[in-house]
Amino acid sequence: MNSSIEQSFSLSFSDKNESTVSHDSQYDSMHYQNLQYHGQVKREFSHRIFVNRSFQLSDIKFFGFDMDHTLAEYKTDTFDLMTFSLAIERLIEIGYPEDIKNFKYDPNFAVRGLWYDKLYGNLLKVDPYGNILICSHGFKILKKQELHKFYPNKFISYDANRISVQHTLYEHPESYLLACIVNYFSNSKEYEQKETGVSSGNLFISYKAMYQDVRASIDHQYVTNTIQSRVAENVEKFISKDARLALLLNRIRENNAKAFLLTNSDYNYANRIMSYLLDDIEPSRNWRSYFDYVVVDAHKPLFFAEGTMLKEINIETYCKNIGSHAGPLLSDRVYSGGNVEVFSKLINSHGKDVLYVGDHIFGDIIKSKKVRAWHTFLIVPELSKELSIYTDKHDLYSQMNRLNDELSQMLINFDSSSKDCPDISKIKDKIQNLVHQIDMSYSYFGSTFRTGIISFLISGYFYLFKGSQQTYFASQVTRYADIYSSTCLNLLHYPFFYLFKAAPQLMPHESTVNPEDPLSDSLNHRINRTKSNSKHTVNPNNSTLVEN
Repeated sequence: MNSSIEQSFSLSFSDKNESTVSHDSQYDSMHYQNLQYHGQVKREFSHRIFVNRSFQLSDIKFFGFDMDHTLAEYKTDTFDLMTFSLAIERLIEIGYPEDIKNFKYDPNFAVRGLWYDKLYGNLLKVDPYGNILICSHGFKILKKQELHKFYPNKFISYDANRISVQHTLYEHPESYLLACIVNYFSNSKEYEQKETGVSSGNLFISYKAMYQDVRASIDHQYVTNTIQSRVAENVEKFISKDARLALLLNRIRENNAKAFLLTNSDYNYANRIMSYLLDDIEPSRNWRSYFDYVVVDAHKPLFFAEGTMLKEINIETYCKNIGSHAGPLLSDRVYSGGNVEVFSKLINSHGKDVLYVGDHIFGDIIKSKKVRAWHTFLIVPELSKELSIYTDKHDLYSQMNRLNDELSQMLINFDSSSKDCPDISKIKDKIQNLVHQIDMSYSYFGSTFRTGIISFLISGYFYLFKGSQQTYFASQVTRYADIYSSTCLNLLHYPFFYLFKAAPQLMPHESTVNPEDPLSDSLNHRINRTKSNSKHTVNPNNSTLVEN
């Protein structure tokens, strides 16, 4: 163990006296400072791991890690700009106008979970049920009347042939380039806009074709190893290095658990990246020594289905050995491919003794959860920005609280006999203005997790305005990620016997009713009558009354 790593981490670790039981709650997971909650002090929000499903960390025997955007934290602005620029060059090569060279990349445009509608060329932010929250055609946000022309019910069902879901950070440049291309052709005087594309003379370019070309232009950079080569040549420019990574991997083994690397990257690229991250942290140690098992070329999500042939890689020649590897898996060796069933047997894992850490909601999290019941830890790097904006804009949330109180007071005394609706237009306008201000603080499409305003606290109870729906991406995080955080290094802030405890999933009648409020006389009467009637029940066999 490198003592300098221990010392540097210890200086920043000030949470040693916190209880080992988490009280992570849907009500305080985005609170802006370390407040007292149930008599305990919460960790600094940048160190927090948020919990959807409870489990004991001491039950985990295997800690698995993806590499890209998980162990290797990319400098996304730099990396995405390179991807964007290379894709434009490729589009010009295949015949797109030279004018697209003038596109400038905007890192604040896209969020994860956007849907691209290949039929109409729209980028959609949707809720878990397909209700459309935001629709953008190029860089034009469609208003209600325009939206209804394409989607009469402001709804779209998922169809893999029509919809492309932007699952990962890798796809941010793709989302923005799609918007640029659609915007360019939709506003060009040389092209006439049609319902499903644009035309010029005998030429017709569909929005689906635009998508296919953009996707192919980015895929081309990976197939030809252009992106991998540029990153490998100048790793410092594209990837952040943190000595705490070595500390985390050491801590895992100190607590009698095993660590494995499971990445889709090939060995040549993985070796370059992991060497940069770990090789010089401790003398005479190479990066492979931090892992018990290393698997590259995993081909996730295929790895969680039939997979590919498991082979051992010669770490000197970088070549795969002939034949299939039958086991066992050894440390300081590197393996290629395989599938989750074979891998699990070789390491003697039963499923729920694995915590897999990755950034790809589909390839890493959903598949490993559904197929093998692994515990899942989703890395959401953009969470740091989301939390920072939440704290910076706290005054706007306070204004929303006051407006909500005002609106509640105006409506509380109305019932079914009321005929005249009070004028709430001014309050609605103020609310919409605040919603817009908050949304624009995040990105062009607002928050990754919600649209409009997120839930906010009033006198101990949370309220939601229209426009505060959870996004499709947020629903996937809630459903499939047992825990999530901005970085895997936040595991260092928790002991390895920690109980990650999820908050109760409250229904509206549980979360909005204060149990300390007095019941109305009519409700008390109904409750007492129900209690009285329940003292006797009818025996169905002889129709006689039976005392309870």
